[in-house]
Amino acid sequence: MGSSSSSSRLFGTLAQTLNSAPLAQQDYDPEHQDSDQDPEGLEQADPDQLLKECEEILQNRPARPHRDLVYPADPKHQHQYRNNEQQQTPSIRVMTWNILAQALGEGKDGFVQCPLDALNWAERKYLILEEILTYRPDILCLQEVDHYYDTFQPILASLGYHSTFLPKPWSPCLDVASNNGPDGCALFYRRARFSLLHTSHLRLSAMMLPTNQVAIVQTLRCRETGQRLCVAVTHLKARSGWERLRGAQGADLLQSLKAITSRAAGSDPASRGPGGGSGTEGVPLIVCGDFNAEPSEDVYRRFMSSPLGLDSAYKLLSADGQTEPAYTTWKIRPSGESCSTLDYIWYSHGAFTVDTLLDIPTEEQIGPDRLPSYHYPSDHLSLLCDVSFREPRDQPHRLM
Repeated sequence: MGSSSSSSRLFGTLAQTLNSAPLAQQDYDPEHQDSDQDPEGLEQADPDQLLKECEEILQNRPARPHRDLVYPADPKHQHQYRNNEQQQTPSIRVMTWNILAQALGEGKDGFVQCPLDALNWAERKYLILEEILTYRPDILCLQEVDHYYDTFQPILASLGYHSTFLPKPWSPCLDVASNNGPDGCALFYRRARFSLLHTSHLRLSAMMLPTNQVAIVQTLRCRETGQRLCVAVTHLKARSGWERLRGAQGADLLQSLKAITSRAAGSDPASRGPGGGSGTEGVPLIVCGDFNAEPSEDVYRRFMSSPLGLDSAYKLLSADGQTEPAYTTWKIRPSGESCSTLDYIWYSHGAFTVDTLLDIPTEEQIGPDRLPSYHYPSDHLSLLCDVSFREPRDQPHRLM
């Protein structure tokens, strides 16, 4: 499928980035990593041209589902968005996505309605890149990444992103023949928008024991306003029967986030106050990931009730602003059909307002064979929202 001429152009771009991108990022040390400059000698790519080439390569595949950027249903948020349109500082676009590890998609997950050639990495990677290039987030949080070094790091670096990757200690990808290494979480941010202050690589624990799940937490400073924020990406334990473990992992992550954000706020008095957190609240947070947990699970309740003051952005798609989408993943395996809400973007509701959200495709758009498919590269939908720091007058009053 696709156009060989356009494919060769994009492969040429990829080859250039691979030849110039720094290696050995598995030994990433944020204290010694130059976060304010692009990697030396890295040729910058044109995102419009790359998107056009992706579309040409995928021209024989059905188009991805069209998704609108919509205002939250809550009129207060719509009012805030209109106010933000008058502000000079643009909102921050955040995307999270479990992109489906290639080794798992082809070798372990058993998507019985998805033809094997629809999962061919030679074309599937362009569907993933097309989605990212369409929305061009400022912050990108990916899970199940097993092609970080040969695809996502070099290409996104050429587009101006800084990134870090943390593999699972015992990735199931390694059990698959001809795998591309372990899968893990990856966090990207636009260098032009943010500078990196601190990175924490976490191995999540449960009942004092280390588990196979990880998280990346980065403290960033907005270059335009000087405001700080912490961004985290994680992927909790999958499968039913592991609800207690996920709850414990969530508790461990929340404890680490509290320590990291409090330390970041305490180290910089300028980060305190309106829009920047306080010594007690810490630096504002955005937490993204595949939690493998429905809203009825304990880990969801832990995040909703956390003293960190977190809320779930995608509830704002509902009429009452309190209900999660009906699904963020929809697949058919040998065990049956599964339609679930497992993916979330959590944010500090006292510091941020949600301006827009990327709508969820309809059942008709997804299709009878569900996900993944020829027209969509993963069994999970990408989630995306635009958030803005609240103005001082918009911040909720705290009870003393």
